[in-house]
Amino acid sequence: MIPIKKDREIDQMRAACRAAAEVLDRLENLVAPGMTTRDIDEAAAQFIAEAGAKSAFLGYRNFPGHLCVSINEEVVHGIGGNRRLAYGDILKLDVGVVKDGWIGDNATTIRIGVVPPAVDRLVEDSARILRDVIPHVTQGSRVGDISSFIEQAALARGYSVVREFVGHGVGRKLHEDPQIPNFGKPGTGPKLKAGMTLAIEPMINLGAAGVRILDDKWTVVTADGLPSAHFEHTVLVTKDEPEVLTWRKKTLLK
Repeated sequence: MIPIKKDREIDQMRAACRAAAEVLDRLENLVAPGMTTRDIDEAAAQFIAEAGAKSAFLGYRNFPGHLCVSINEEVVHGIGGNRRLAYGDILKLDVGVVKDGWIGDNATTIRIGVVPPAVDRLVEDSARILRDVIPHVTQGSRVGDISSFIEQAALARGYSVVREFVGHGVGRKLHEDPQIPNFGKPGTGPKLKAGMTLAIEPMINLGAAGVRILDDKWTVVTADGLPSAHFEHTVLVTKDEPEVLTWRKKTLLK
């Protein structure tokens, strides 16, 4: 059964999502060339604790990091380590926190200085696709409507979408029903109802759609080595307009 949150539970979700968004904001203000991904993971641990929360990722299926930190060709699930940020990189930060038993989940892609024009457009377009799909997260719509919109918007811009990893419901568990692929057919899949909280997360590749997993058994990279962008919001389905629970003042859109 797909969880439907009650008003009190939704307020708790709001608090968890505010904490996740706050941590992501603080990390975005911190990152700079020369930092290692381990430096970022350690900062995330501190910021999460200061928000009165715990990492939703640390220990999840034995994941060893406080957040997912991925550079350039790394799509998602990167682990903090010795890799250093360089001017011209793009950095993906995926932050999930647990606060009072509820989970907030969000992600962004950050430009480290000036990036190549094609990569700059990838980041900008991916952020715009997430923004533009949110109005479709409405009561009565189906999961396939969201999935199809993301896929078609990416293909129209000359990109591909990652098919092996998907968005998802989120609440007391990090991954709840329904799964929300970034590809699909409109009018298919579960129907959305008020009270659902969904993590919508386009993963969009500059090159081909194929990915592979590194020997650490976590880090997902593009098969062709070209950059990938990742954005995510937790969104509440209501009887009216959708509510972005992880909304942040900062935006990459120009």
